[in-house]
Amino acid sequence: MSDRAAGRFDFRRWFADPGLPLEVEIGSGKGTFLLEQSPRSPQTNFLGIEWEHEFYRYAADRLRRRGVGNARMLCADAVDFLRWRCPSGLVSVLHLYFSDPWPKNKHHKNRVVRHDFLEEAFRVLGAGGELRVVTDHDELWAWDMEHFEAWTSGAGERGRPVPAWIRDGLPAGAAPFSMKPFSPPEWVGDGQMVGTNYERKMCVDKPAHACVLRRWV
Repeated sequence: MSDRAAGRFDFRRWFADPGLPLEVEIGSGKGTFLLEQSPRSPQTNFLGIEWEHEFYRYAADRLRRRGVGNARMLCADAVDFLRWRCPSGLVSVLHLYFSDPWPKNKHHKNRVVRHDFLEEAFRVLGAGGELRVVTDHDELWAWDMEHFEAWTSGAGERGRPVPAWIRDGLPAGAAPFSMKPFSPPEWVGDGQMVGTNYERKMCVDKPAHACVLRRWV
């Protein structure tokens, strides 16, 4: 089996002040969330990861033209990057907003929220770190909640999906994550969660689903 830790590195050095807390957005799209949030949070570094080259270039150019110094863009598969490149406990918040629902059954394996992803989220988040999730897709939300349930309750039970290295490190009866309500940033419009281009266009008449998973401290 390949050594997942072999290629991991502290990518906080990409930022002018590597000592600041680090937040990672999975699938940044056109970069609206980063563009709005990073200037309002100068004491936090933000890394946006987008696999679609056109969107990546567009978002990176928007940040460059705005002169944002605490946000960077990376063109990569975010899930793979976290698994193979991100050291443990490096991230304070993971943002997952309006990810591709992959609606066909044969494509469900491509969805971000899976048990192996939640294992990596637990690993890369520091104590008390958060996974913040928003989607407008009802079936994807049901899928997400089914997976979240396994990680927010019953951690004392032996067996999958919570692996032994996580389960055995928790107090008896504790779960890897607790579920919390999602609080939109102050700058978003009324009825919105994160104010992305997609949300402004597609969620006018239908509010999105949202929650926060907080890692065990």
